[in-house]
Amino acid sequence: MTTSVHVHSFQRVSPAEATAWHQVVAASTAHDLPGAPVPDLGQIQARLTGPALRSRLLTWLATGADGIPVGVAGLRLFTSPGQEHLAELELHVDPAHRRLGAGSLLLSAAVAACRTENRRSLITTVAADGPGELFSERYGFRRALTLDHLVLRLDEPAGAGLPRIAEAERPGYRLTGWTGTVPDDLAEAFADAKNAMNDMPVGDLDYGSVAWDADRVRAMAEVVAGRGDTLLTIAAVHDDGTMAGYTEILLPQGSGPRAQQYDTAVVPAHRGHRLGLWVKAAMVCRLRAEHPDVVEIETDNAEDNVHMLAVNHELGFRSYRRTRELQLDVSAA
Repeated sequence: MTTSVHVHSFQRVSPAEATAWHQVVAASTAHDLPGAPVPDLGQIQARLTGPALRSRLLTWLATGADGIPVGVAGLRLFTSPGQEHLAELELHVDPAHRRLGAGSLLLSAAVAACRTENRRSLITTVAADGPGELFSERYGFRRALTLDHLVLRLDEPAGAGLPRIAEAERPGYRLTGWTGTVPDDLAEAFADAKNAMNDMPVGDLDYGSVAWDADRVRAMAEVVAGRGDTLLTIAAVHDDGTMAGYTEILLPQGSGPRAQQYDTAVVPAHRGHRLGLWVKAAMVCRLRAEHPDVVEIETDNAEDNVHMLAVNHELGFRSYRRTRELQLDVSAA
C-alpha cells in the first residue's frame, strides 16, 4: 500500500467532484461489467445529489499524489423502520490505479461510518468471480445472494407471441397502467401490493423488511422523477378492487436504448393465475408502442427465484452475466 492515495469525504457535490466520480465509475464499470451500460454524468449527478427513498448518502473520493481521481465510495444508510441496521456500499477503483491501497482506504472509511451510525450489516454488489468479489472477501464479506442478470431484446422474433399473452383475458382481472406517480384511486391498493415484495428470495441477506403505504409509493415516484428518470407501471386489478400484481420499468435519463426492470410482484392470494407473465408481457407491448427507441430490457433475479426466472425465460429474456450480493458483519470487521 502506498501513502500517496488521499481519501476525503464530501457533503455537497460540486460539478468537479461529480465529474471525478463519473470518470472512476465509467472506467470501473467498463472493465468489470462488460456489456453493462455505463451511467452518464447526468445520472451520476442525480444519484449523488438525490439519494434513494428513505436513506442518507455518505460519499468519499480517493485521489492520487497528483490529484487524479482513483477511487470513489458511496454509503447508503437506510432510515426506514425495519432497516435501520443496514447500509449499502458502492465502491469503485479505476483499473489503471488499482493495488495502490485506494480500495482499502475507502472501505475502511465506510466501515468506520457504519460503526458511527450503529449499522450491523453492510452489503455490496460485485461482479461474480471478479476482482471486486476477491477484494471484498479478503476483508470479511461473505456471499449472501447470487443474481442472474438477463436481457430481453425487443426487436427480436422471440417476442412475437407477447401481444397474444398480453391480450389474453384473465377472468376477474383487468390491466391498468400509469407513468410516474400512481393515481390517487389506486394508491392504497398499490401500496398493499408493494408489500408482496417482502417475501421475495433474498438468500442470506440481512435485508430487513419495508412497510409500504400510499405516502411511500408517492414519495418513491417523486424521487425517481427528481433524478430525471421515467417510471412506468402496469398492474393487474381484481374485480374486488385489490391490486393483484404489478410490474415497473425504469427509463433512466440519457440511458439510450436499455430500460431497467424495477419491481415485479404478485400478491400471494392471487398467485397461480400467471399474472406475473401477463403484466410483464403487457409492459413489453407498451414499451414497443410508446417508447420505440427502447430496444432492450435488463432485469435480475435471485438464482433460487425459479418462478420469476421461468417467467422471464418464457418472455424471451436471456442470461448474460451474474453478480453477487456480499454482506459484512460490521462488528467483526
